Amino acid sequence: MTYNEMKNILMAVSDPVEKLEIVMDFGRMLEPVPDGAVCTEIIGCASRVEICRKNNVFYGVADSALVRGIVAVLIEMVRGKTDEQIKMMDIAGEFSQINLNLGAGRMNGLNSMIRFFHNL
Repeated sequence: MTYNEMKNILMAVSDPVEKLEIVMDFGRMLEPVPDGAVCTEIIGCASRVEICRKNNVFYGVADSALVRGIVAVLIEMVRGKTDEQIKMMDIAGEFSQINLNLGAGRMNGLNSMIRFFHNL
């Protein structure tokens, strides 16, 4: 599922709890990390999160269903883009458009993941 498909689904839902459940469903679709991928632990997340890369494809691992979903959305957002294109993206602004009701801890983690992509 592409990022635009994810965004369209989330923007069609007004119930904040249902939105979070949909994001958790997105996390179930994360592809497994392939052998040889280089993984980076994301510091600043309440959950254990790793964003991995093999060639120019990103993968993610998280020990929380909601965070796995957030990782899935971010990975789809940057899919197919070069490092320079990713650095130029307003990932936070784009992510805010899907209007997820995240607590302070999850927002800190989200910001840490965004920093990871901007520091490629």
